[in-house]
Amino acid sequence: MSTEGNGYKSGSNLEKVLAAGEFAFTGELGPPRGCNAEEVRHKASFLKGNVDSVNITDNQTAVVRMASWAACLLLIQEGLEPNFQMVCRDRNRLAMQADILGAYAHGVRNMLCLSGDHQMFGDHPQAKGVFDIDSMQLIRMVKTMRDEGKFLAGDELDGVPKMFIGAAANPFADPFEWRVHRLAKKVDAGVDFIQTQCIYNMEKFREWIRQANDMGLTEKAYILAGVTPMKSVGMAKYMKNRVPGMDVPDAIIERLQGAGKGKVADEGIKIAVEQIEEFKEMKGVHGVHLMAIEWEHKVPEIAELAKVLPRPQIK
Repeated sequence: MSTEGNGYKSGSNLEKVLAAGEFAFTGELGPPRGCNAEEVRHKASFLKGNVDSVNITDNQTAVVRMASWAACLLLIQEGLEPNFQMVCRDRNRLAMQADILGAYAHGVRNMLCLSGDHQMFGDHPQAKGVFDIDSMQLIRMVKTMRDEGKFLAGDELDGVPKMFIGAAANPFADPFEWRVHRLAKKVDAGVDFIQTQCIYNMEKFREWIRQANDMGLTEKAYILAGVTPMKSVGMAKYMKNRVPGMDVPDAIIERLQGAGKGKVADEGIKIAVEQIEEFKEMKGVHGVHLMAIEWEHKVPEIAELAKVLPRPQIK
């Protein structure tokens, strides 16, 4: 599944880890609501040495933050490998291709192609959504730039961005029976790796990955299972009732409620660690994407408890 089959190496550490058959462990960092570079560096300090790559969100939940590519450069300065996220909501194809070239020129080697949360849910609901192309077309565009050395319009590139191409998948949105076919379309579009939505309904995820295995999709793209530890009962209830496409079983909420005063966060971490342990043994799952959501300081503890340390060093 490595991009080396296209006649080159992407230079991505994440790709090297996956291609070597190691169980990948990636993290995530939300840029600040301003130009405070020290906040990025502070969050990064908890991730260094504990993850193979770090996603930098792109105006997540349609709220303005420091540009993903800019925070990526700060991560590189801190010795971490970024995974540059790009949403289709905010840019047309000219701006997208320009940002891809600029990010690659500065050392970014991984990219996650996303549609983006609708602007009506963010801090500028009156903003115009661009959506010039969708996430499927974005995957194809990056692959065309990488594999054919051409812009979307067909002109030749002066220097090719050899990105390791990623995308997201939600195994839980309705209708469930279409979820694996949506994944198949992204694989056909040329994606190299997939990071899933936060997983809480393990039974439904097991069925989704079984279908993906049966269709041969897990042999064509690396699947990283999304894990987000619950911090509180309130967080669990909010994600269950207010976040579209999220599936939080009542059993998770009941377990958190039964943890006892002051121990809910610890129970949330315990659940996440149990999930990671199962994912390590699950056919078709090649790693975990840990989305700590402003809980970066807990990543070293989770990585230690889940026995994913030390991270492999692939030459």
